[in-house]
Amino acid sequence: MPPNDFLLLYNAKVFTNNPAELQVSALAIQNGRIIAVGPKAEMLGRQENELTRVDLAGHIVWPGLIDSHLHLEHYAQSLDRIDCETESRDTCLKRVTERAMQTPKDQWILGHGWNQNLWVEGFGSAALLNEAAPNYPVYLTAKSLHAGWASSTALRLAGITRDTPDPQGGKIDRDTHGNPTGILFENAMALVEKAIPEPTDAQASEIIARALPTLWQLGLTGVHDFDRRRCFSALQILHAQNRLKLRVVKSIPLDNLSHAVEVGLRTGFGDEFLWVGAVKLFADGALGPQTAAMLKPYQGSADQTGMLFLNAKEIFEYGCQAARSGLSLAVHAIGDRANHEVLNAFQQLRKYEAENNLPALRHRIEHVQITDPVDLSRLANLNITASVQPIHATSDMDIADRYLGGRSAHAYAYASLQKSGAVLSFGSDAPVESPNPFWGLYAAVTRRRQNGQPGPKGWYPEQRLTLQQALAGYTTNPAYTSGVEGRQGQLTPGCWADLIVLKKDPFTIAPEEWVHIKPLATMVGGEWVWRSTF
Repeated sequence: MPPNDFLLLYNAKVFTNNPAELQVSALAIQNGRIIAVGPKAEMLGRQENELTRVDLAGHIVWPGLIDSHLHLEHYAQSLDRIDCETESRDTCLKRVTERAMQTPKDQWILGHGWNQNLWVEGFGSAALLNEAAPNYPVYLTAKSLHAGWASSTALRLAGITRDTPDPQGGKIDRDTHGNPTGILFENAMALVEKAIPEPTDAQASEIIARALPTLWQLGLTGVHDFDRRRCFSALQILHAQNRLKLRVVKSIPLDNLSHAVEVGLRTGFGDEFLWVGAVKLFADGALGPQTAAMLKPYQGSADQTGMLFLNAKEIFEYGCQAARSGLSLAVHAIGDRANHEVLNAFQQLRKYEAENNLPALRHRIEHVQITDPVDLSRLANLNITASVQPIHATSDMDIADRYLGGRSAHAYAYASLQKSGAVLSFGSDAPVESPNPFWGLYAAVTRRRQNGQPGPKGWYPEQRLTLQQALAGYTTNPAYTSGVEGRQGQLTPGCWADLIVLKKDPFTIAPEEWVHIKPLATMVGGEWVWRSTF
């Protein structure tokens, strides 16, 4: 139906996410927004002749869910790439061989998802990829997206030899003779990625368009994207064609900060479907490859403390430049040292904003995985959003215990952050993890993997959240973080008509059932973008 028509959804159990009127039985919608709920909506339905009525047969209605951190173009591309998230390295290599049998010799073989921490054999090598797919350029990104695995042909096309120096903020792994092994860390990955033929903006838009139904079927009606310029251009193409049908907050890479300032872009600029978010900075790497910046060495190491890409002074300087132009910051910080440096920078930035009569922008830290206990309360005190990914906690718990030891008690500390008063905004970091928000809800509430590990109480059970708290992480909190509270995350008059229809009420079923939930329908802006039988 056209979104400007009247629409009445009735005979439903509508969870509005508004404490003042938490559950109603009907919603009235016009021009893509909710205009009435409960008895007022039902009365409007009796009075309005031009209104389409939909009997939801007692089904559950929730606000549409929002992923606060994913890489939309990368995720869309990953749907066509080799799934390297395997139990063994050998299985991954077999998949490379199978793909090679279907791929012309002059084309790249690409994959994603390997995790050497889960493989008995450990890291791979270029030689192994050469055997699996002789003479092919093969490039496989790690699950963390902070390491890459390249074949010899891929290294040659990228111009990487034993004489190639490590780039700033990156590392080329080498054997005892100084030859590249095929494993690349952090910024060294870009050396290979620049050699891979890139899609045009138009091609990228089609890749993303093919992925949208997958997101709708998971119950997502909005995302905060952290990919780069081409993704932004592709999204604008889809939006101009009226094909986006997903609310996207688009970050700006640090590389483009000066350009954004020059043309006068501000956080919040755009419209109801695509608007500018924060400037993305990286303070450190990731836990899996031990490039997250730590205050103390990793367990079992005397001096390995990861890689700090930006210190507090540098972040503050970028923050001043952004804040003067009305641009907020989103800073990637995994390790406790990185989080400490970022919080020091934000403390200075808050003072700078106040002294210069600038607005207190809605800055955010991405991941906040490992924090020193003395820093936990600082996010709330500084009004900095904790943009976290609950499913990371259950995916990473083994390597966290292995690399951090007792410091794991202060990792993925969502309940502690919640109690401190910090705003928690949830995401998946897809394609690092599945963007399925119900998997994220399960991880946040149970602190368990879907196979039940590590036991009934979960991993550090004191960090479990309630379902209501976790749901806020996928609804009202990301709406606040992106400056659209009152328009997104609730089903109340004036809000966008973004919603999902469920067969079962997650509040009344066991958490183990949440991971199997598949929405019956998804609506964005008053339009059904996905609908099965109900």
